[in-house]
Amino acid sequence: MTTSANNTLPLAGKVAFVTGGSRGIGAAIVRRLAADGANVVFSYAASQAPADELVRSVEAAGGRAQAVRIDSADAAALTAGIDKVAAEFGRLDILVNSAGVLALGTVDQFSLADFDRTLAVNVRAVFVATQAATAHMPQGGRVINIGSTNAERMPFAGGSAYAMSKAALVGLVKGLSRDLGPRGITVNNVQPGPVDTDMNPADGPNADGLRSLMAIPHFGKAADIAGMVAYLAGPDGGYVTGASLTIDGGFGA
Repeated sequence: MTTSANNTLPLAGKVAFVTGGSRGIGAAIVRRLAADGANVVFSYAASQAPADELVRSVEAAGGRAQAVRIDSADAAALTAGIDKVAAEFGRLDILVNSAGVLALGTVDQFSLADFDRTLAVNVRAVFVATQAATAHMPQGGRVINIGSTNAERMPFAGGSAYAMSKAALVGLVKGLSRDLGPRGITVNNVQPGPVDTDMNPADGPNADGLRSLMAIPHFGKAADIAGMVAYLAGPDGGYVTGASLTIDGGFGA
């Protein structure tokens, strides 16, 4: 791949790495960053077909994307993948930590294996990827994590481990913003509410209950979340750091 020559785009010439980018919110982020001019490499953990289709759709729209298979829970593989991208392009400007898992269960039923997997993907992988990516970032680099409004409000039983993992990102970005601020690298957290995806469809069995908790009673779109990520990644977001920005239709209001 080559960097974009269209300097009218806000992310022209930038290189972005998106974890968990093959589906849902992650795929929308890949599409938006590519549409804004970035060269986007994204990871996927399981099925190759959606990843390949996303690459085709991005390229058909005139963008640049590449898929790599990485389990974010594998710290060595994640670090090696990021290092390889940085070596290929000579830099890495944007990291979006979008990979995540959702396991539900009340405290008497939740397995330790699910607890460990939740922490490995939702928290440890974010730290690992940030550590690896920022080693290659120039002044003005951006780290953006996809958290959840459940970090601040968990209105039903069974979500304690998930909520904890997303709440951990709130503290993590505050600390990382201090570590990386002197280098001009921003670190932020985007906290979506109910978004219409395969994991949480707007016509699913729990959708009406979720809508009843929202000030704007409809699910968001993955493109809505991608828009906030694009703002943080772009030239207008350079003075925002250490923040957790909620985009949830008033779910947490």
